[in-house]
Formats: sequence, C-alpha cells, structure tokens
Amino acid sequence: MRRPVLLVIAHGSRDPRHAATVHALVRRVRAMRPGLRVETGFLDFNVPSVPAVLESLAAEGVRDVVALPLLLNRAFHAKADIPAVLREAPSRLRIRQAEVLGPSPLLTAALERRLYEAGLSPATALSRGTTLGPPAENPSWRSQVGRMKSSTGVVLASAGSTDPEAIAVIAEIAREWRHTGWCAVRPAFASASLPRTEEAVRELRALGCARVAVAPYVLAPGFLPDRIARGAAEADVLADVLGPAPEVARVLLERYDGARVPVLAALGA
Repeated sequence: MRRPVLLVIAHGSRDPRHAATVHALVRRVRAMRPGLRVETGFLDFNVPSVPAVLESLAAEGVRDVVALPLLLNRAFHAKADIPAVLREAPSRLRIRQAEVLGPSPLLTAALERRLYEAGLSPATALSRGTTLGPPAENPSWRSQVGRMKSSTGVVLASAGSTDPEAIAVIAEIAREWRHTGWCAVRPAFASASLPRTEEAVRELRALGCARVAVAPYVLAPGFLPDRIARGAAEADVLADVLGPAPEVARVLLERYDGARVPVLAALGA
C-alpha cells in the first residue's frame, strides 16, 4: 500500500530567502525518508500554490495526502487559512491535516544548535580563545556547558501573533527552556505582542546575565526575522533561523507519521 503523500504547506514570502529555506528543509526531509513523496505548496507569494499542488496530485491519481503546516504555532493560519484551502481540494483526495511543528523538544534542540553554531560555546563564552574538543574528546565539556548556560540569558524571539494561545505557548517554551540551565530565558515578539527583542535583551542585562543571546524561533528568513536581527544589535550572540536544521526535519516526519496512522487505520492497514 502506498504511503500518503506529504504536502508541506509554507506561508510564502516576497523575500526569496524564504522559499529557498523551505526547499532546503524539504530536501533534508526527503533525504531522511527515502521513498516518501514530499511536495511543497505555498499559501501566498510563491509558487506552486497549495490548490495547484492538490489539483496536480488528484490528476495523477493520488488518493491520500497528509497536509503539514510549516508553522511553529497553532494560530490563524493553522486554524483558519489552511483548513479553508484544504476544504476546496478535489473530492477524490483524502486529506489529513497534521499538527503544527511546535512545541517540541526537537525544536528546542534546534534552537541550541543554532546558538552554538553562532559562537555560543564554552570555548568562546568561557575560555575566550581556548579551543575545546568535542564532547567525546573532552570529559569536562558537560560541566563547562553547564557553567556557560548558567551565566547566559536567552531571548526566545518569535514572529508574534494576535492569538492568545500562540503567545501562551511561546511563554511556556521559554519557561521550560529556562529549566535546562540557562541564566534566564525571556520571550520576545517581532509583531503583534510585546516585549520586542531589544527590550528583552535589556531586561536580561539588567538581570545580571553575563552574556545575552538571541534565538530566533522562526523557520525562514524574511521581514520579521530581519526585525528580530535588528533588535538583537546589543546582544552578544544572534543565532540563525531554524531553517533546515536536522531536528526540524525530524519534527516534520514525526508530524507526518502522527497524521498518517489514522489514514492507514481507516484503510485497514
């Protein structure tokens, strides 16, 4: 029996970096799950559009599709926009909408990956010039990471939303992440909600954190991530967007698997 096609639904942007990042992430997903058909559709600005992809799949004779919102939070697009588009799909398609990506421990791991890639590490934050080996070669790595985290405040910078549920989820992620050893973690928003990134950076400075790092909780570059970057001007470290991090690709596959199981059960698989 054929596996359902995975349709990744991205928001789209006038910024070409957005689509390029989405396609890079999809390529990683395909590499992780050879044989799985993965298609990409955009809600706006970019092609192919979601309706165009669905029409093409139906014309090919595809029956089952898992539609996966490439979104970190369950807000307006996941609750309204995407269901509305899917309701207009060709009737021969059986479509299940997967859950959004967040929250997930894998996304927290991806945030930390991006912080370390941006230069936040015991080697730079503690030794200031002393190069340490990877954990397997350095028995003291874990303790040094712990000391680094305990003196570093992190701004969890998201795009922002008018949806109270989405804002509450970001705040909860920040609280949970703080419990992994950081000096403090503060949520910030590029739009719709407060505080802004620069305000959270100043708050962490006032709190006494020796270093302040900004971790963008966004998937791809664009207007709001650029605003986050400008707000991080006074921070010590600015991480990259999550993009095609392997942890993000794993979350996509987890959400796909979670949505396809009811499809297979309904078919008697």
